[in-house]
Amino acid sequence: MVNVNIDNILDHALLGYDISPQEGVVLLKQTDPEAIAAIRTTADKLRYTQAGDIVTYVINRNINFTNICEQHCSFCAFRRDDGDAGAYWLDWKQIVEKSTDAVQRGATEICMQGGLNPQAQINGKSLPYYLKLVEVIKQEFPQIHLHAFSPQEIEFIARLDGITYAEVIAALRDAGVGSMPGTAAEVLDDEVRRILCPEKIDTATWLEIVGTAHQLGLPTTSTILSGHIETPEQQIGHLEKLRSLQKNAINQEYPARITEFIALPFVGQEAPKSLRRRVGRDQPVLNDALLLTAVARIYLGNWIPNHQPSWVKLGLAGATEALFWGCNDIGGTLMEEHITTMAGAVGGTCMEVATLQTAIASLSRPYQQRDTLYNLVITHLPTQIDPPDTNPGYDRR
Repeated sequence: MVNVNIDNILDHALLGYDISPQEGVVLLKQTDPEAIAAIRTTADKLRYTQAGDIVTYVINRNINFTNICEQHCSFCAFRRDDGDAGAYWLDWKQIVEKSTDAVQRGATEICMQGGLNPQAQINGKSLPYYLKLVEVIKQEFPQIHLHAFSPQEIEFIARLDGITYAEVIAALRDAGVGSMPGTAAEVLDDEVRRILCPEKIDTATWLEIVGTAHQLGLPTTSTILSGHIETPEQQIGHLEKLRSLQKNAINQEYPARITEFIALPFVGQEAPKSLRRRVGRDQPVLNDALLLTAVARIYLGNWIPNHQPSWVKLGLAGATEALFWGCNDIGGTLMEEHITTMAGAVGGTCMEVATLQTAIASLSRPYQQRDTLYNLVITHLPTQIDPPDTNPGYDRR
């Protein structure tokens, strides 16, 4: 039987109230199948109330422009030192070729991130190199949305050039960057970060950079890398920081805010042996990922209404299942992906639009293409199924 306390927490959430960190931890620690089912149902109801019944997707291309990186994160199988076997650094022609291919395949977004390569400079400065990356794409394709450069990359540029985060963000925004990936967050807990990514920016710096982006009118996404060494308390602490950040952007009337939340389960197949031993598995545990997905919807949904799984990490079947657990978006086509794939993920690197649409339709949910900022792209109407009931999706089909 579902614990009365669980019922109270879920009923409170369904009435539109934010649950507390303590209540979030209680939900994450549930092991009883009936309690977990109640959490799933609540997340699905809130998904419908907060985001509707349409499942969205974006046609995008991922460009990881270099894997040469000065840092040594314990979970990363992507990075290389300059001169290592497999090290690469795309030139301008290759960047344009990949962008051209993306546009020809219908992309509205290019997502661009890379390793922290100290040689990526023009005239001894980093910022001009990153501005050139933007320029070579936007000159050819001014209509494309550039979702580019994580908070870690912003700190890297600012540190090397001796300028402020705000100066870096404003320059990239003015050059044509449309939004910032909320990656490099991993878990926003410095105890975890000291083990997982000790060279990365700390929690306060990540929050400062993302908050600065919102102030300067640059939307961001948000993520969590979960299922490794962190505790439920640390997971909820992460969600609480994101919720507070978003509430502040709204209350301060900043011109931009967090557009979506993405749960990224840890893939450790190619991680160093010490971390693999500590985690105890190579691939994500789907049930754990789904429970966190549902709790994230309950915890964040009043403030961040768009939630997305990672088909790269969970596989398409797992990502489709997550649409029952609070997600309203299935992500992008990507066209290529290196960071997670090199870590040993089995989900693939490219997804055709028709494949995403078929997965969504298998749930008897309507689908619709969107752009990066969740404006619907009207290329077709989601009429492949009957309009949703007044009480949709609450029972598994």
